[in-house]
Amino acid sequence: MLSLARRFFARRRGSDAYEPRTPRGGAVLALAGLGATGVHVKATTGRLDNFDRPLAAVVCALILLGAVMVYSASISLADSPRYRVTPTQFLERHALSLAIAFAAGAVAFSIPLRVWEKFAPLVFLGGVALLVLVLVVGRGALGATRWIPLGPLTLQPSELMKLACVLYAASYTVRKQDHMHDFRKGFAPLATVTALIGVLLLLQPDLGGFGVIAAICMGVLFLGGVNGRLFAGIFAALVATFIGVILASPWRFERIKAYWRPFDDEFALGRGYQLTHSLMAFGRGEWFGVGLGRSVEKLHYLPEAHTDFILAVIGEELGLAGVLVVVVLFYWLIKRAFEIGRQAVALERVFAGLVAQGVGLWIGVQAFINMGVATGVLPTKGLTLPFMSYGGSALLAMIAAVGIVLRVDRENRILMRGGRA
Repeated sequence: MLSLARRFFARRRGSDAYEPRTPRGGAVLALAGLGATGVHVKATTGRLDNFDRPLAAVVCALILLGAVMVYSASISLADSPRYRVTPTQFLERHALSLAIAFAAGAVAFSIPLRVWEKFAPLVFLGGVALLVLVLVVGRGALGATRWIPLGPLTLQPSELMKLACVLYAASYTVRKQDHMHDFRKGFAPLATVTALIGVLLLLQPDLGGFGVIAAICMGVLFLGGVNGRLFAGIFAALVATFIGVILASPWRFERIKAYWRPFDDEFALGRGYQLTHSLMAFGRGEWFGVGLGRSVEKLHYLPEAHTDFILAVIGEELGLAGVLVVVVLFYWLIKRAFEIGRQAVALERVFAGLVAQGVGLWIGVQAFINMGVATGVLPTKGLTLPFMSYGGSALLAMIAAVGIVLRVDRENRILMRGGRA
């Protein structure tokens, strides 16, 4: 049952604290502080190294590369009359956001998973309250009202709602485990609250955020054991809903047409402008890029180059090689989050496991959408690239989520050593 544990402990200073594979019921022995042969296993609950250092290193690598590219993509905005900023202003604000996000991540890491499970519904209700508040006092930009002003900073509640949905969906799945095959008792309540969130997000409007949240909720339900036929029906209903929303909104349908033919005269200077210049950036970058800081598209050609389209600047300056490095880092991060989640489930910690896998699903879906939009695989949609794009609320939510995943891994390691989580 603890096959993954063998790989952890085989690498740790030649330690012999971990016994061979436990027989059936070994989790009970582990929780009791006994190994497979009844030998007492030393608990190391106070050790600072009881967390996944490679995972933390990969996240830090993405963050550092993102900070460099945010500076590179935003330095030219000082010449734009639209922004009226200094060359380093976006980098300074990004650094401030990172400092706040790392503090939030440290707090999230320090909170046991049993506390997160207990207060998950309250966290979710707080997220809903913020979504309502942004419609009342929110600040708008580019036709959307998504931000709550907080002095020199702003808060985007939809980003925090993604983390709240991971926690609530995991908590709900654990509480409703016996009803996962029942539409009325197992799925309908979560579908109702997801629809409520969807309405609040579409009023902003934020269809992309709603898509990510729907994927999180449905994905956690699937991982929690929802009936396969029921899940297929749910998926079909969601696809139909999103198609209906797009067809009912003329400006959204225009985006779809621009996505199909971005270089047509009708769209090249309109709805397809961002996509065409993003594709030009990738084309200029070729294999190894034009060099750090030498992007042409960031010189007021590609809108939002430091936020939604930062991957295009990476592609232009660092080439295909740089983009592949980013893709591999995200792949490893998502894979590791799912491994930690499966390990927690094997230790009979279902909530913790679903939270870790839910965070991996969230990062994967959002990264895929952002990369798909930048490369023309998906229609243009305003979603940031996790850990890399400029945006304080997204960094806050993502780094706090990683802190929780690291906490899951830490508790897994302590339990496998015979300690208490």
